Amino acid sequence: MTIPPLNPAITGPSVNRRFSVAPMMDWTDRHCRYFLRQLSRHALLYTEMVTTGALLNGDAERFLRHDEAEHPLALQLGGSVPGDLAACAKLAQEAGYDEVNLNVGCPSDRVQNNMIGACLMGHPALVADCVKAMRDAVGIEVTVKHRIGINGRDSYAELCDFVGQVRDAGCRSFTVHARIAILEGLSPKENREVPPLRYDVAERLKCDFPDLEIILNGGIKTLEACEAHLEHFDGVMLGREAYHNPYLLAQVDTRLFDGQEPVISRAEALRRMRPYIQKHVDAGGSMHHITRHVLGLGQGFPGARRFRQLLSVDIHKAPDPLALLDQATSMLEGR
Repeated sequence: MTIPPLNPAITGPSVNRRFSVAPMMDWTDRHCRYFLRQLSRHALLYTEMVTTGALLNGDAERFLRHDEAEHPLALQLGGSVPGDLAACAKLAQEAGYDEVNLNVGCPSDRVQNNMIGACLMGHPALVADCVKAMRDAVGIEVTVKHRIGINGRDSYAELCDFVGQVRDAGCRSFTVHARIAILEGLSPKENREVPPLRYDVAERLKCDFPDLEIILNGGIKTLEACEAHLEHFDGVMLGREAYHNPYLLAQVDTRLFDGQEPVISRAEALRRMRPYIQKHVDAGGSMHHITRHVLGLGQGFPGARRFRQLLSVDIHKAPDPLALLDQATSMLEGR
Protein backbone atom coordinates (compact mmCIF):
# COMPACT_ATOMS: atom_id res chain seq x y z
CA MET A 1 0.00 0.00 0.00
CA THR A 2 1.29 3.46 -0.81
CA ILE A 3 1.61 5.96 2.00
CA PRO A 4 -1.28 8.42 2.30
CA PRO A 5 -0.28 12.00 1.47
CA LEU A 6 0.25 14.69 4.04
CA ASN A 7 -2.95 16.02 5.53
CA PRO A 8 -4.41 18.11 2.69
CA ALA A 9 -5.32 20.82 5.21
CA ILE A 10 -1.63 21.57 5.77
CA THR A 11 -0.98 24.80 3.92
CA GLY A 12 2.51 25.68 5.10
CA PRO A 13 5.82 24.00 4.35
CA SER A 14 6.62 20.71 5.98
CA VAL A 15 8.63 20.88 9.20
CA ASN A 16 12.33 20.25 8.59
CA ARG A 17 13.40 17.40 10.90
CA ARG A 18 16.99 17.09 9.70
CA PHE A 19 18.13 17.92 13.23
CA SER A 20 16.00 18.01 16.37
CA VAL A 21 16.36 18.01 20.13
CA ALA A 22 14.48 15.23 21.88
CA PRO A 23 11.56 15.80 24.24
CA MET A 24 13.00 15.30 27.75
CA MET A 25 10.94 15.32 30.92
CA ASP A 26 11.93 18.03 33.42
CA TRP A 27 14.38 19.48 30.87
CA THR A 28 12.93 20.74 27.59
CA ASP A 29 10.57 23.27 29.13
CA ARG A 30 9.91 26.64 27.50
CA HIS A 31 12.95 28.27 29.11
CA CYS A 32 15.26 25.54 27.87
CA ARG A 33 13.81 25.81 24.37
CA TYR A 34 14.20 29.59 24.29
CA PHE A 35 17.85 29.19 25.25
CA LEU A 36 18.53 26.48 22.65
CA ARG A 37 16.95 28.68 19.99
CA GLN A 38 19.68 31.28 20.62
CA LEU A 39 22.19 28.66 19.47
CA SER A 40 20.38 27.28 16.41
CA ARG A 41 17.72 28.87 14.22
CA HIS A 42 16.84 25.66 12.39
CA ALA A 43 16.85 22.85 14.95
CA LEU A 44 13.38 21.46 15.58
CA LEU A 45 12.57 21.70 19.29
CA TYR A 46 10.14 19.50 21.23
CA THR A 47 8.25 20.09 24.44
CA GLU A 48 8.40 17.72 27.33
CA MET A 49 5.76 15.03 27.01
CA VAL A 50 2.37 16.42 28.05
CA THR A 51 -0.39 13.95 28.85
CA THR A 52 -3.87 14.35 27.44
CA GLY A 53 -5.23 14.43 30.98
CA ALA A 54 -3.00 17.37 31.90
CA LEU A 55 -4.30 19.37 28.94
CA LEU A 56 -7.97 18.42 29.15
CA ASN A 57 -8.33 18.47 32.93
CA GLY A 58 -5.57 20.85 34.02
CA ASP A 59 -4.09 24.22 33.18
CA ALA A 60 -3.78 23.85 29.41
CA GLU A 61 -2.47 27.38 28.95
CA ARG A 62 0.46 26.70 31.25
CA PHE A 63 1.41 23.50 29.42
CA LEU A 64 1.06 25.04 25.96
CA ARG A 65 2.75 28.38 26.71
CA HIS A 66 5.73 29.18 24.53
CA ASP A 67 7.56 32.10 22.97
CA GLU A 68 7.26 32.74 19.24
CA ALA A 69 11.05 32.59 19.04
CA GLU A 70 10.92 28.85 19.81
CA HIS A 71 9.63 27.87 16.36
CA PRO A 72 9.95 25.43 14.68
CA LEU A 73 8.32 23.75 17.65
CA ALA A 74 6.51 20.45 18.25
CA LEU A 75 4.26 19.37 21.10
CA GLN A 76 4.71 15.80 22.28
CA LEU A 77 1.57 14.17 23.63
CA GLY A 78 1.17 11.15 25.88
CA GLY A 79 -2.10 9.28 25.66
CA SER A 80 -3.98 6.41 24.05
CA VAL A 81 -7.61 7.55 23.75
CA PRO A 82 -8.14 8.69 20.15
CA GLY A 83 -10.78 11.28 20.98
CA ASP A 84 -8.70 12.82 23.76
CA LEU A 85 -5.62 12.95 21.55
CA ALA A 86 -7.62 14.59 18.77
CA ALA A 87 -8.89 17.24 21.19
CA CYS A 88 -5.36 17.90 22.42
CA ALA A 89 -4.00 18.08 18.89
CA LYS A 90 -6.58 20.80 18.21
CA LEU A 91 -5.35 22.70 21.26
CA ALA A 92 -1.78 22.38 19.97
CA GLN A 93 -2.76 23.71 16.56
CA GLU A 94 -4.71 26.61 18.08
CA ALA A 95 -1.71 27.44 20.26
CA GLY A 96 0.47 27.68 17.15
CA TYR A 97 2.57 24.52 17.33
CA ASP A 98 4.10 23.29 14.08
CA GLU A 99 3.71 19.57 14.79
CA VAL A 100 2.14 17.21 17.26
CA ASN A 101 4.05 14.05 18.17
CA LEU A 102 2.72 10.91 19.86
CA ASN A 103 4.96 9.32 22.50
CA VAL A 104 5.30 5.58 21.91
CA GLY A 105 8.72 5.31 23.50
CA CYS A 106 8.66 6.20 27.20
CA PRO A 107 9.18 3.03 29.28
CA SER A 108 8.41 4.28 32.82
CA ASP A 109 6.02 2.33 35.02
CA ARG A 110 3.96 5.44 35.71
CA VAL A 111 3.07 6.05 32.09
CA GLN A 112 2.59 2.35 31.34
CA ASN A 113 -0.13 2.21 33.97
CA ASN A 114 -1.99 4.87 31.99
CA MET A 115 -1.41 3.17 28.61
CA ILE A 116 1.10 5.78 27.53
CA GLY A 117 4.51 5.42 25.92
CA ALA A 118 6.42 2.32 24.84
CA CYS A 119 3.77 -0.16 25.96
CA LEU A 120 1.68 1.06 23.00
CA MET A 121 4.08 -0.72 20.65
CA GLY A 122 2.17 -3.84 21.66
CA HIS A 123 -1.03 -2.25 20.33
CA PRO A 124 -0.27 -1.02 16.81
CA ALA A 125 -3.94 -0.87 15.78
CA LEU A 126 -4.69 1.44 18.70
CA VAL A 127 -1.76 3.69 17.79
CA ALA A 128 -3.05 3.79 14.22
CA ASP A 129 -6.49 4.81 15.50
CA CYS A 130 -4.90 7.55 17.59
CA VAL A 131 -2.91 8.89 14.65
CA LYS A 132 -5.92 8.87 12.37
CA ALA A 133 -8.04 10.71 14.93
CA MET A 134 -5.39 13.41 15.32
CA ARG A 135 -4.83 13.74 11.57
CA ASP A 136 -8.56 14.08 10.99
CA ALA A 137 -8.72 16.84 13.62
CA VAL A 138 -5.84 19.12 12.61
CA GLY A 139 -3.89 20.51 9.69
CA ILE A 140 -0.46 20.36 11.33
CA GLU A 141 1.63 17.24 10.91
CA VAL A 142 1.17 14.27 13.24
CA THR A 143 4.29 12.21 13.91
CA VAL A 144 5.27 9.29 16.13
CA LYS A 145 8.34 8.66 18.29
CA HIS A 146 8.88 5.01 19.18
CA ARG A 147 11.38 2.26 20.01
CA ILE A 148 12.46 -0.58 17.75
CA GLY A 149 10.46 -2.90 19.98
CA ILE A 150 9.54 -3.90 23.51
CA ASN A 151 10.37 -7.06 25.40
CA GLY A 152 8.02 -9.78 24.15
CA ARG A 153 7.47 -7.92 20.88
CA ASP A 154 10.95 -7.21 19.61
CA SER A 155 11.23 -9.02 16.30
CA TYR A 156 11.84 -7.07 13.11
CA ALA A 157 8.61 -8.40 11.66
CA GLU A 158 6.68 -6.97 14.61
CA LEU A 159 8.43 -3.62 14.18
CA CYS A 160 7.42 -3.56 10.52
CA ASP A 161 3.86 -4.48 11.47
CA PHE A 162 3.76 -1.53 13.89
CA VAL A 163 5.20 0.96 11.40
CA GLY A 164 3.05 -0.36 8.60
CA GLN A 165 -0.22 -0.03 10.50
CA VAL A 166 0.62 3.48 11.69
CA ARG A 167 1.73 4.45 8.19
CA ASP A 168 -1.57 3.24 6.78
CA ALA A 169 -3.32 5.60 9.23
CA GLY A 170 -1.50 8.49 7.57
CA CYS A 171 1.68 9.02 9.57
CA ARG A 172 4.66 9.77 7.33
CA SER A 173 7.35 10.67 9.89
CA PHE A 174 8.72 8.27 12.49
CA THR A 175 11.44 9.06 15.02
CA VAL A 176 13.06 5.76 15.93
CA HIS A 177 14.93 5.30 19.20
CA ALA A 178 17.22 2.46 18.13
CA ARG A 179 16.82 0.40 21.31
CA ILE A 180 14.06 -1.85 22.51
CA ALA A 181 12.32 -0.85 25.74
CA ILE A 182 12.26 -3.34 28.58
CA LEU A 183 9.00 -2.67 30.37
CA GLU A 184 9.74 -4.47 33.62
CA GLY A 185 12.79 -4.28 35.85
CA LEU A 186 14.60 -1.31 34.33
CA SER A 187 14.29 2.37 35.17
CA PRO A 188 13.82 4.93 32.39
CA LYS A 189 17.51 5.84 32.74
CA GLU A 190 18.55 2.18 32.43
CA ASN A 191 16.29 1.86 29.39
CA ARG A 192 18.41 4.55 27.74
CA GLU A 193 21.61 2.64 28.44
CA VAL A 194 21.13 -1.11 28.98
CA PRO A 195 19.34 -2.34 25.83
CA PRO A 196 21.94 -2.28 23.05
CA LEU A 197 21.75 0.29 20.29
CA ARG A 198 20.71 -1.30 17.00
CA TYR A 199 21.29 1.29 14.32
CA ASP A 200 21.27 -1.53 11.80
CA VAL A 201 17.62 -2.25 12.59
CA ALA A 202 16.69 1.40 12.05
CA GLU A 203 18.65 1.43 8.77
CA ARG A 204 16.83 -1.67 7.59
CA LEU A 205 13.54 0.01 8.46
CA LYS A 206 14.45 3.00 6.29
CA CYS A 207 15.36 0.67 3.43
CA ASP A 208 12.09 -1.24 3.72
CA PHE A 209 9.97 1.92 4.08
CA PRO A 210 11.78 4.29 1.69
CA ASP A 211 8.77 6.61 1.31
CA LEU A 212 8.65 7.33 5.04
CA GLU A 213 10.68 9.95 6.85
CA ILE A 214 12.81 8.07 9.39
CA ILE A 215 14.57 10.10 12.09
CA LEU A 216 17.26 8.36 14.15
CA ASN A 217 17.44 8.79 17.94
CA GLY A 218 19.58 7.15 20.59
CA GLY A 219 23.21 7.41 21.65
CA ILE A 220 24.12 10.30 19.32
CA LYS A 221 26.59 12.69 20.97
CA THR A 222 28.54 14.59 18.31
CA LEU A 223 27.90 16.49 15.10
CA GLU A 224 30.31 14.12 13.38
CA ALA A 225 27.98 11.26 14.33
CA CYS A 226 25.00 13.30 13.11
CA GLU A 227 26.67 13.82 9.73
CA ALA A 228 27.45 10.12 9.43
CA HIS A 229 23.90 9.05 10.29
CA LEU A 230 22.44 11.54 7.84
CA GLU A 231 23.99 9.42 5.09
CA HIS A 232 21.33 6.81 5.92
CA PHE A 233 18.47 8.66 7.62
CA ASP A 234 16.28 11.66 6.90
CA GLY A 235 17.13 13.29 10.21
CA VAL A 236 18.78 12.87 13.58
CA MET A 237 17.48 13.63 17.06
CA LEU A 238 19.90 14.52 19.84
CA GLY A 239 18.98 13.69 23.43
CA ARG A 240 20.75 14.47 26.65
CA GLU A 241 23.97 15.56 25.00
CA ALA A 242 22.10 18.63 23.78
CA TYR A 243 21.35 19.46 27.39
CA HIS A 244 24.70 18.65 28.98
CA ASN A 245 26.73 20.22 26.16
CA PRO A 246 24.33 22.71 24.55
CA TYR A 247 27.00 24.72 22.76
CA LEU A 248 27.33 22.00 20.13
CA LEU A 249 24.05 23.37 18.74
CA ALA A 250 25.90 26.55 17.78
CA GLN A 251 27.37 24.73 14.76
CA VAL A 252 24.22 22.86 13.73
CA ASP A 253 23.02 25.52 11.29
CA THR A 254 26.31 25.79 9.40
CA ARG A 255 27.15 22.08 9.40
CA LEU A 256 23.76 20.45 8.95
CA PHE A 257 21.59 23.13 7.32
CA ASP A 258 24.15 24.99 5.17
CA GLY A 259 23.49 28.18 7.11
CA GLN A 260 25.56 31.22 6.23
CA GLU A 261 25.38 33.08 9.54
CA PRO A 262 28.45 33.18 11.81
CA VAL A 263 28.53 30.81 14.75
CA ILE A 264 27.32 32.57 17.88
CA SER A 265 29.77 32.75 20.79
CA ARG A 266 28.99 31.35 24.23
CA ALA A 267 29.03 34.84 25.71
CA GLU A 268 26.69 36.26 23.08
CA ALA A 269 24.24 33.39 23.54
CA LEU A 270 24.05 34.13 27.26
CA ARG A 271 23.93 37.88 26.65
CA ARG A 272 20.87 37.39 24.44
CA MET A 273 19.15 35.63 27.33
CA ARG A 274 19.36 38.67 29.60
CA PRO A 275 16.15 40.48 28.46
CA TYR A 276 14.23 37.20 28.63
CA ILE A 277 15.54 36.53 32.15
CA GLN A 278 14.83 40.12 33.21
CA LYS A 279 11.22 39.80 32.05
CA HIS A 280 10.81 36.50 33.90
CA VAL A 281 12.25 37.92 37.14
CA ASP A 282 10.15 41.08 36.87
CA ALA A 283 7.06 38.88 36.60
CA GLY A 284 7.98 37.20 39.89
CA GLY A 285 9.73 34.15 38.49
CA SER A 286 12.91 32.63 39.83
CA MET A 287 16.05 33.22 37.81
CA HIS A 288 17.08 29.63 38.50
CA HIS A 289 14.11 28.40 36.44
CA ILE A 290 16.08 29.63 33.41
CA THR A 291 19.74 29.56 34.39
CA ARG A 292 19.64 25.85 35.26
CA HIS A 293 19.40 25.26 31.52
CA VAL A 294 22.50 27.27 30.57
CA LEU A 295 24.99 25.64 32.95
CA GLY A 296 26.33 23.43 30.17
CA LEU A 297 27.71 26.51 28.41
CA GLY A 298 30.55 26.40 30.92
CA GLN A 299 31.61 22.88 30.00
CA GLY A 300 35.25 22.30 29.15
CA PHE A 301 37.20 25.40 30.19
CA PRO A 302 39.06 26.53 33.34
CA GLY A 303 36.64 28.33 35.63
CA ALA A 304 33.66 26.24 34.54
CA ARG A 305 32.97 25.22 38.13
CA ARG A 306 32.80 28.84 39.25
CA PHE A 307 30.55 29.64 36.27
CA ARG A 308 28.11 26.93 37.31
CA GLN A 309 28.24 28.00 40.95
CA LEU A 310 27.34 31.58 40.08
CA LEU A 311 24.23 30.53 38.19
CA SER A 312 23.07 27.60 40.30
CA VAL A 313 24.00 28.46 43.90
CA ASP A 314 24.95 32.10 44.35
CA ILE A 315 21.89 33.50 42.56
CA HIS A 316 19.63 32.19 45.35
CA LYS A 317 21.22 34.54 47.89
CA ALA A 318 22.29 37.47 45.71
CA PRO A 319 20.45 40.82 46.12
CA ASP A 320 21.01 41.46 42.40
CA PRO A 321 21.04 38.11 40.60
CA LEU A 322 21.25 39.77 37.19
CA ALA A 323 24.62 41.18 38.19
CA LEU A 324 25.78 37.59 38.66
CA LEU A 325 24.46 36.80 35.19
CA ASP A 326 26.62 39.60 33.82
CA GLN A 327 29.59 38.25 35.75
CA ALA A 328 29.00 34.76 34.37
CA THR A 329 28.69 36.19 30.85
CA SER A 330 32.05 37.93 31.20
CA MET A 331 33.62 34.60 32.15
CA LEU A 332 32.57 33.23 28.75
CA GLU A 333 34.22 35.99 26.72
CA GLY A 334 36.71 34.48 24.32
CA ARG A 335 35.61 30.92 25.05
